[in-house]
Amino acid sequence: MQAVKMYTTAVCPFCIRAKQILKSRGVSEIEEIRIDQDAVARDQMMQATGRRTVPQIYIGSTHVGGCDDLIALDHAGTLIPLINS
Repeated sequence: MQAVKMYTTAVCPFCIRAKQILKSRGVSEIEEIRIDQDAVARDQMMQATGRRTVPQIYIGSTHVGGCDDLIALDHAGTLIPLINS
């Protein structure tokens, strides 16, 4: 199973939803990087992804994007294969 990393904040409903989806697909551990507590991490996220919004999700080395992108992968049937690759 691929490692999952998620840039998040404390009160983000999209982050909560993304975590629920990932856990329902068998992901037991998510490395959360709280950008509301770490300005350096926020800058790193923005440089790596080109985005300012959370969540920003990585599965392995693949940048999935945000919650809507995660949902789209799930509906397309490609999320579980990506997690398990």
